[in-house]
Order: sequence, then C-alpha cells, then structure tokens
Amino acid sequence: MKIGVLASHEGTTLQAIIDACRTGALRASVAAVICNNRDAGALRRAREAGIRAYHLSSQTHVDPAALDSAIRDALVSADVDLVVLAGYMRRLGTRTLSRFRGRVINTHPALLPKFGGQGMYGMNVHRAVLAAGETTTGVSVHLVTEDYDAGPVLTRCTVPVLPTDTAETLARRVQARERAFVVEVLAAIADGRLRLASEEKGDGRPAEADQTPPA
Repeated sequence: MKIGVLASHEGTTLQAIIDACRTGALRASVAAVICNNRDAGALRRAREAGIRAYHLSSQTHVDPAALDSAIRDALVSADVDLVVLAGYMRRLGTRTLSRFRGRVINTHPALLPKFGGQGMYGMNVHRAVLAAGETTTGVSVHLVTEDYDAGPVLTRCTVPVLPTDTAETLARRVQARERAFVVEVLAAIADGRLRLASEEKGDGRPAEADQTPPA
C-alpha cells in the first residue's frame, strides 16, 4: 500500500508512519508528502527519509483550482493508494477528493461528531472538551468529504480526561495516542481488516467501511 501524507506543521504523525513502515509494523510505504507550509518539519522529515516532498500552497499556486489540480497530480504521480491528512490545516479541493473518493482519511483529536467542524483543531478542541466537562475524549479516524469532519467515522479510540487536566496536558496525551492509533488503523487497512469503500452512495457520501476495529 502506497500512502500519500498531507501535513502542515512538524510532522510527528508522519514520522510515526515512516518509522512503522521501516520496522515492518506497517506493510506500506510513504510515497509522497505534501505540505502547504514551506518551512514545515514534515517536509524535512520526508526529505531525510528519501520520500518525494512537495510544497504546494497559495504561494505556489494562487488560483485555488490550480492548487487543487497540483495536489491531485502529485498524488497520482506517486501512484498513491491512500491519502492521510496528518495535521493538514487546509480543506482539500473537489478535484483531489473526486480522484481519491473514499480513500482519504483524517485523524481528529476528539470523539466525533462532538467537537468537530470548522475551527475545531489543535488546542481549540481540547479546550472545548474541558469546557464541556467531558470525562472521556480520544481520537477519531474518518473519511474526508467536502465538509470539515463530516465524513463517516471508520474507527476511534478513547483517552480519559483527568480531573487535573489542562488543555496542554490533555493535548499531549491525545497526541501520543493519536500517533500510535493512526499506525494501528493504517495497518488494519493494509492487512485487509478494515476495508475502505471505493464507490459512493447515491447521496454522494462514501459508503461506510467494512471494518474490524484495530486491536
């Protein structure tokens, strides 16, 4: 399985995927990394690992449609089977989503459908979880559609919210679990224990995955 990763910042989740591929824990390879930030640590990590690395953003392509096409074409050129959004802070365009319909997944640091949608990213999510008085949070892996965090949830795992938690301490625990969980989910996809739908439903949304949740 060839994976394309889109990231915006340091790329710690990307590194977890790269490491798992190297050790054989994940029977896959990272074929391309795309960042919308030319200074992203994810680009450095990709280059150090000998992976195709692209900076594609409004700086390289002013026209949004041209940027969308460039992202799609980079993934197609790398013969990618699955696209993973790992801390990617931009909405994917319709051309990329259409080409990889049902094969784009995202990790979200909360238990969707709670605490999802536009503006719900990073520390905003963890602050919202604490403000709501939740006792449990976690990580959701879902298919990506045109709307933020609206695609079907494939699987998720839980992380307890401690009485002493701040947004910062909660974020550290969720992020650590997220890095491990995304590898578990990708391994389940690569091994056929979690199958992604390749065709759309009549309403335009990807069909639900046929899944056995990761152990």
